[in-house]
Formats: sequence, structure tokens, C-alpha cells
Amino acid sequence: MKNKYYVAFTDEDKHSIITCLIDKRNELISQGKYTDGIDELLIKFGKCKKRKFNIVG
Repeated sequence: MKNKYYVAFTDEDKHSIITCLIDKRNELISQGKYTDGIDELLIKFGKCKKRKFNIVG
């Protein structure tokens, strides 16, 4: 049985992560390296659903 983990990001966090991934992708392109892994992360992160939830504690 696999455990599922959920991570909550603010809009600022999401923007920072996407910006860093794009910068890394551009760096790899300038070095002539493959960007497949970064491309997959950008697609997956872009498809993340925005949900509201309460944290109880």
C-alpha cells in the first residue's frame, strides 16, 4: 500500500518554484543538455489543483 502525501503551497511559493525550474531549464538548454526531467516537473506542477482546506491543530 502506497502512502499519499500532500504539500500545500502559497501562490508565492508556486511562482518561485516555477521560476526556478524555468531558470534551470534555460541553463541546461544553454549547456546543450537534456531538459526532459525539468519539463515533466513543469507540466505536473502546472496541473496541480488549487484547493482550500483547514488545518486543525
